[in-house]
Amino acid sequence: MTNPKSFTRFFPTIARVLIGLPLFISGLNGLLHFLPEPTPQISAGALAFSEALLKTGYMFQLIFITQLTVGVLLLVNRFVPLAIVLLAPFLVNAMAFHIFLEHTGLPFVSVFVLLELYLAWQYRNAYVPLFEMRAKAGDHSVTPYWERSYSAAPHAGAARETDAHSRW
Repeated sequence: MTNPKSFTRFFPTIARVLIGLPLFISGLNGLLHFLPEPTPQISAGALAFSEALLKTGYMFQLIFITQLTVGVLLLVNRFVPLAIVLLAPFLVNAMAFHIFLEHTGLPFVSVFVLLELYLAWQYRNAYVPLFEMRAKAGDHSVTPYWERSYSAAPHAGAARETDAHSRW
């Protein structure tokens, strides 16, 4: 557990802002076009991929709406575990794009991936129910993370929380 007076207690917030702000601005710009368009020289493969996405008629809008939504959720510190899950496929594709098609953005995407992995680790307790091998529909035996208490004082859900996690 992090010391309440330690500077490291701010790391999750810093990571959320470092990911959330660029996503928010990029998503908003993709929908409203308020920043000038860059004119970088990209490889033929990257250009073909981008044109294919554009020709679908919906993919860029979906990407920008997802970026905007995830950016807002991270910046306002609401539903952060959900935002991390929504961002993961985007980052996997961005990493593959920059590894295989256009290498210039690889350092930037790598920083995003590292920040995403850090946040996923910080919010790892929220993902415990996802890894239930035999989950049952309507089974509420695992206490949702927003109802968990991590204080030293015992609480009503302490026994249930301990029992739910003893399976691991």
